[in-house]
Amino acid sequence: MSTTSHRPLRPIVEVAAEAGLEPAEIVPYGPHMAKVPLDALARRGEARGRVVLVTAITPTPAGEGKTVTAVGLAQGLRRLGVRTVLCLRQPSMGPVFGMKGGGTGGGRCTVEPASSINLHFTGDFHAVAAATNLLAAMVDDHLSRERTPRLDVRHITHHRVLDVNDRALRSAVVGLGGGLPREERFEITAASEVMAVLALAADYADLRRRLGRIVVGTSSEGTPVTADDLRAAGAMAVLLREALQPNLVQTQEGGPALVHAGPFGNIAHGTSSLISLRLAQALAEVVVVEAGFGADLGAEKFVHVVGAHGGPQPTTAVVVATVRALRHHGGVPPDRVEQPDVAAVHAGLPQLGHHVRLVRRLGMRPVVCVNRFASDTAAELDAVLAAARALDVPAAVCEAYATGGAGAEALARLVRDATAQGPLQEGGRLYGPEMPLRAKVETVARQVYGAAGVVFAPPAARRLADAERHGFGRLPVCIAKTQYSLTDQPQIRGVPAGFELHVREAAVRAGAGFVLVVAGDISTMPGLPARPRAWEIDLDPDGTVRGIA
Repeated sequence: MSTTSHRPLRPIVEVAAEAGLEPAEIVPYGPHMAKVPLDALARRGEARGRVVLVTAITPTPAGEGKTVTAVGLAQGLRRLGVRTVLCLRQPSMGPVFGMKGGGTGGGRCTVEPASSINLHFTGDFHAVAAATNLLAAMVDDHLSRERTPRLDVRHITHHRVLDVNDRALRSAVVGLGGGLPREERFEITAASEVMAVLALAADYADLRRRLGRIVVGTSSEGTPVTADDLRAAGAMAVLLREALQPNLVQTQEGGPALVHAGPFGNIAHGTSSLISLRLAQALAEVVVVEAGFGADLGAEKFVHVVGAHGGPQPTTAVVVATVRALRHHGGVPPDRVEQPDVAAVHAGLPQLGHHVRLVRRLGMRPVVCVNRFASDTAAELDAVLAAARALDVPAAVCEAYATGGAGAEALARLVRDATAQGPLQEGGRLYGPEMPLRAKVETVARQVYGAAGVVFAPPAARRLADAERHGFGRLPVCIAKTQYSLTDQPQIRGVPAGFELHVREAAVRAGAGFVLVVAGDISTMPGLPARPRAWEIDLDPDGTVRGIA
């Protein structure tokens, strides 16, 4: 596989040694990747490293460089002598071949070997797909043999997956070649409940319990039917045994990075595995972890979903902003966001203020990172830095994409100082487990998005009521909505007021441990764009991969 590195990669045993892992505590997958068995964490006891969450303002479709910033920050902290471990999600191959391209960073800020990480890596995604599809096959076998508990064919909630974008499979009919014909749909692997289970499981026993709790549908009497009822969870756990072990790789500058699990930031909580976070905390002084999309999605879910399952409370949140995104939120048409426009930047600055206040409300000290692009002007950058000063937030311009860790040192110093202060005394979770599910949704909608209220479609309201009736009311809510707006309408930019959030679906994800609430038009199976990135990907005669990172 090729690498985008500007320096030779270190042998993975050297990277492990820097992280504090013995050679016997890793299982190499070639010279530059390794699995870390779970007993390496068990031997280290309590995790002590402080967590820095990398989040952002509401992004544009082009993305604002959170992964680049997370990698650059980890590299910058390492240059300052801070013992640092980076935690990232594994990229899904759907976006790699679709619209987004590779998910390992860019420029001088990548995790390596990038091509391997973006493709099959250590096989974790394939294991998740196999476990998910095994359960789906056992659902259909259960139906065709009319086993008890009798599943209602109209209310099957577990679906098949694959890790590519394929809109033709959003709706399908299965069973025509044998069994019971029924309507079915495929989801992308990263959107599956099994992926969320992998990302939130604490150990093998917890993994097995969570898999058993997955609700596959309802019985003819209207009660939930689980994977344990179908006697499927044990085999699923076996398929996921190695996948639960975190993956150790390195940044482009040779620092340790754990890239593990890949739950989507809309349909799930959108961050790397809980077990990789705990391992990183046990090894490092500072853990840098990226959350999906803007703070309204990634940071909120980190606090309420990951936190509800034993995850750490970050001390600091890096809010990534770009001049390009501020122009966008200031009203510039999409075809002009690369052109300088100081007035539009000023008009877009309420977006920055919204997300800074939000991370404070969630109990984290904000640090603003202005991720610099070539089209940025000095006047525009000064406007963003002045806005940060007015918000009483430390801020730095980051040029890590161009110069790696050296370009992130100013940001790293601010983060090091903020993290040393510890967590904020005020702020934290906005709701507790005792709050009714509808009230949890309304709390997030009002206090995180700025909505005036929530409109629940009748099917969603019924499913939330059923969830509470069946004992799932204490779970946190995971709200799926567009990442491009604080509302559920992607075309609405800036910081709107007086809007309503429209909830159209709800589903219990008992294995993952949250109730999924869908607002607006969200698909669990993306389609390929008009110009897929797959057109640009190829294999050279010498085996070099081109076009991914």
